[in-house]
Amino acid sequence: MELSLVEIWQSMGFLARLIAVSLVAMGFASLVVCVERLLVMRKAQELSSRFATKARPLLEDRDVETLLDLCRGAEYSNAPLPRLMRFGLEAYTANRKDEAVGPTEMARRELGRRLEQLGAESRRGMGILASTGSTAPFIGLFGTVIGIITAFQGIAASGGGGIGAVSAGIAEALIVTAVGLFVAIAAVLAFNYLTARFDKFDMMMQHAASELVDYLEGAGGRSA
Repeated sequence: MELSLVEIWQSMGFLARLIAVSLVAMGFASLVVCVERLLVMRKAQELSSRFATKARPLLEDRDVETLLDLCRGAEYSNAPLPRLMRFGLEAYTANRKDEAVGPTEMARRELGRRLEQLGAESRRGMGILASTGSTAPFIGLFGTVIGIITAFQGIAASGGGGIGAVSAGIAEALIVTAVGLFVAIAAVLAFNYLTARFDKFDMMMQHAASELVDYLEGAGGRSA
């Protein structure tokens, strides 16, 4: 007896179908998150690279005002690196008369807070991948239990233990388990890959923040 996927689906009970649909939905959600985060990361890197090319000469000239205007431009309103620079420069300019702490130290503190904020924003949706990778195997295992129960019900209904009585339940159990493992493995691989990309980008942002503080210290010494 050969069982197609359609026949297996038709033989499934309501609970088994609900488990299978849930796994497919989790896999689709993970795919959407992965593609969306990759596109966001690609756009952020392109905008940050173009911004860095324009900002570096201004940093070297200690032209804080022009650099701040560049950061506020509509072209870079959503890019993480210009936003980070804007936060630091705004804190610096707003505290130029602060003699107790100093504008550079205030900028350093603001940059530290904003780095955490931007890092959290860049990882938006990663919880879906983590949850899918950790729970999908167990959901598939639950489907396996349901399939085995269905197989025993087939044995009881037929009054015997022939392969025809249990094949549908066993196939149902194995299919759901396979789907759960596939979804979980894909989610874990995507999570690890994106995490590595985000860690690399975070390191670049931290380096940019440190470089900005160095230039602001130089600007403060020059203005003195």
